[in-house]
Amino acid sequence: MRISEILRGRRMLASFEIFPPKRDASCDSAIATAGRLAALRPDFISVTYGAGGSSQSNTIRIANAVQREAQVPALAHLTCIGANEDRIREVTEEFKRLGIENVLALRGDLPPGMGTSALNDHFRHASDLVTVLKRQGFCVGGACYPEGHPESGNRSRDLDNLCRKVEAGCDFLTTQMVFDNDMLYSFLYQMQSRGMHVPVFAGIMPVTNANQIARMLELSNSYMPRKLLMIIDRFRDQPEALRQAGIEYAVAQIIDLACNGIRGIHLYTMNKADIAEAIFGNVNQVLAACR
Repeated sequence: MRISEILRGRRMLASFEIFPPKRDASCDSAIATAGRLAALRPDFISVTYGAGGSSQSNTIRIANAVQREAQVPALAHLTCIGANEDRIREVTEEFKRLGIENVLALRGDLPPGMGTSALNDHFRHASDLVTVLKRQGFCVGGACYPEGHPESGNRSRDLDNLCRKVEAGCDFLTTQMVFDNDMLYSFLYQMQSRGMHVPVFAGIMPVTNANQIARMLELSNSYMPRKLLMIIDRFRDQPEALRQAGIEYAVAQIIDLACNGIRGIHLYTMNKADIAEAIFGNVNQVLAACR
């Protein structure tokens, strides 16, 4: 089912993200995780795309399993960096063959040492990929950055780029990980003031591993509020305590977002079904009341 159709029927959606193993590894664990997540009755499950397409075949395999075995709509990630139209067409034809209707269009991260001047002429930006995917009939999602994309230079320029992505035909957007809801609300206001009214999913990342989150913050440019920094500092060497505190922080975020009418919650699970189960076990009635 197309996510754009689900959005028309519900006030608020909930989704999960999982990532595939590296190219030659087994997908069995990720598929089993998808099955556990499906039991929580999400509206869809997204499957990420490896850097430079390194896990492309596994992305397709897991997305197919999400739909065929878990019986949940899949959102397959697709990056276009270094690709040409023939390569994109090859992948999208496979999506169509498997009945995958939803694609998250991403430029992808630049490989180390590669500047933006080295990008090909076909797909310099995610908006270029959005145009191609819409022409092929997919429901297309895009990424957005409430604090601004690390390469954009400033927030105004980042919003200009986001406008181009929306104008290209994005049906919805998913934010990078957000830890401060007020910053997200400010971003949504700025979007609306620029004439962008597409549904936005708030990306929630449970902080349960201090070392892991440090690397992600470096890549995403996400702001971490003082309250959460104190949690990490206090329980850095006490993994079970950090796990519990991180879950509670995510639960509080989701409840606040639900109360403020956000269109969707997107949980970055890091393939930890037990964390998702703990969080959604605490908010399932809240989400049900908002849907």
